Order: sequence, then C-alpha cells, then structure tokens
Amino acid sequence: MKLLTVNFLTCAVKSCKSSAAAFPLHFQDAEVERRETTYNPTFLQNILPRLDWSAIATTAAELGFTDLPTTKPEGPYETEEEQKTMRDLHTLLLETEVMEGKMVCGNCGHEYKIKEGIANFLLPNHLGESQFSSML
Repeated sequence: MKLLTVNFLTCAVKSCKSSAAAFPLHFQDAEVERRETTYNPTFLQNILPRLDWSAIATTAAELGFTDLPTTKPEGPYETEEEQKTMRDLHTLLLETEVMEGKMVCGNCGHEYKIKEGIANFLLPNHLGESQFSSML
C-alpha cells in the first residue's frame, strides 16, 4: 500500500464518519519497502493540492520519515532545494509501500490489517451495519 493512498482513507466504521479522529489512520507494526518508480514531477504538482498535509506529516513521522517540510510545498519548484523536496516527496508518497502491519483508527481503535501490501477494509457485520440492513 503506497503512502499516497493512505491520505485518501478514513475509518469505515459508521460511527467514525463524523469524527475528526478517524483520519488519518495510524500505522502500527508496519513493514515498509521501497519500490523505485519513474519520477514524475507533473503528477506530484497535480496531486499536492489534493493532499491533507497534516495527515501526510503524521503518517511520515509514524513511519520514521523526519525530513518532510512542515508546510506543503508550493510551486514553481525551480530551485535546487525545491526540486530535492519534490524528489523526496516522490520517494515518500509513491515509492514507499507498507507491505505488512495494520492501520488503526484514532477514534474507535478498529484495526485494518495489511498483508502483502493490501489493506483489508471489510468490516465485521456488527461494525458495518447500515440503516438499510434492518429492511432485509
């Protein structure tokens, strides 16, 4: 599971939908792997506005990545320092993958296991019941 993906995930438990503590999900016992991909600065520039920077910073810190800037980078990304930051973000968001471990909701504590890089978001029936389940 690429770290970029985690920035778009929240707890699936119905009671967590309105809780700010349900995002971001927090990694525990994470086994991290790096898989190199082609650097694509255009993709990064287009995805940056959509990212919740505080969630990225939290996730990065939990996984031991401490070189992340405190604020979200903003263009034009022309200086050497800005380009280095973009390459570092590429490594963090697109090349860093959590292969094993779990993500935990900060609100309800539900754990989503990660196996072979895939998170299991299926909920037990008692956590995933919807308002329509009583109609069946």
